[in-house]
Amino acid sequence: MEATQSVIELVADAQAKAKASEQRVAEIETLIAEQGTSEDASEELSELLSGMEAAVVDIYSLFESRMQRNFKRGPFSRKLKALLMEAKNPDLADRIHQYYLAVNVLKHGTGASYRELVASPSSRIVTKPVGSDTEQSTSLIDVSGIGFFDGLAEAILDACAFLEKR
Repeated sequence: MEATQSVIELVADAQAKAKASEQRVAEIETLIAEQGTSEDASEELSELLSGMEAAVVDIYSLFESRMQRNFKRGPFSRKLKALLMEAKNPDLADRIHQYYLAVNVLKHGTGASYRELVASPSSRIVTKPVGSDTEQSTSLIDVSGIGFFDGLAEAILDACAFLEKR
């Protein structure tokens, strides 16, 4: 029987896959800009974006479930943010909170998390307006930007390191 992978290993695997997807999305977008939209390109782009969104939700959910043991009960991300603020680590608290909100929007759509992201724009998270004319994705969060998944992975790994040191 194979040993369970650590959060670090799982994040590294997901990050490598996301990087490949980011590169392919950029290639397709360049192709579309040069040659116009084709049904095949649109379909591949849509599948890639959906896969990236699912990977973001999956890796954050895995992080929450594996690290929940650090808290008795309740909302993991809120408790982690409060602990980070108490430990005078506001940058990491903000990064975790921003990605938590983005994941909530990917899972649930508009709501309190979406409104909070729109009300306090961040360079990390790019939101799309409700009803925006997005050809390739109906998502309200742009996960395809270079660096989005790397930022998420870094925040998760930093938070894991913080929790493991306690």
